[in-house]
Amino acid sequence: MEQLRFFDNAQGLKLPTELMDYLPNTFTRQESADLMQKLKATIQWKQETIQMYGKLLNTPRLTAWYGENSKTYAFSGKKYDPHPWTPELLFIKQRIEQAAGMAFNSVLLNDYRNGSDSVAWHADDEPELGINPIIASVSFGQARRFDVRHKKDHKLKYSVELENGSLLIMKGDLQHHWEHQVPKSAKALNERINLTFRVIS
Repeated sequence: MEQLRFFDNAQGLKLPTELMDYLPNTFTRQESADLMQKLKATIQWKQETIQMYGKLLNTPRLTAWYGENSKTYAFSGKKYDPHPWTPELLFIKQRIEQAAGMAFNSVLLNDYRNGSDSVAWHADDEPELGINPIIASVSFGQARRFDVRHKKDHKLKYSVELENGSLLIMKGDLQHHWEHQVPKSAKALNERINLTFRVIS
């Protein structure tokens, strides 16, 4: 399986590879198309709400939480009890565990329906994830830009296009010192489903 080590920014600097690995074509084009269709049909998608500027707003994407039944996850001021694994999720999980070299017990799914759907700057640094968590991010469908920036120095910023069927492994102390986003796009974009596999303690 090809592993790319790049993450160049405009200045030609490289994000240390001890923080991220990008593996394109982890799933074939046909596997990706089949899995995306099944995930669309079988996952219990929900549009969550967030409190912002004194208003209750819909999050700009659909989400779902799956995994072992005791692995409740809390983020953005809410707690989420997981739905049980589906056959498709277990298939994806087995594939990416081989690449990551570890077992995961939970997955957060995001459905970016078009270019207007996004996720703002954040870090996956909740206490349940432990110190230096390894998070495996799988993408199906439309390629989307994924930005990474240092929490203290926003000039240290990197971008990569997460392609259909790809796997991005976030590791080391990335979540403690860096944050990431999937920005909105003015272009007309197709749907993308992203799965981030995690270990909840």
